[in-house]
Amino acid sequence: MTELIIRDKQKYLEENYPFERMPKLTDKLECIHCNSIFTVGDYKVYKNETGFEFICCPNAPACNGTVIDWIAIEK
Repeated sequence: MTELIIRDKQKYLEENYPFERMPKLTDKLECIHCNSIFTVGDYKVYKNETGFEFICCPNAPACNGTVIDWIAIEK
């Protein structure tokens, strides 16, 4: 997969977030794959061989978590 550089992360997320309640770029979430807590705006985008783009954990490619693997931080 190839990492894409996203200049306007807010716009990209608005246009590509696959679920109903899009988090803010300043929200903190946890990736269930690498157990890291991160700021949403630090996400990365990778494109596979077929052209599909994945919104990924900021720790990618070491972590293979994508947006579906992000959960709210328990308080």
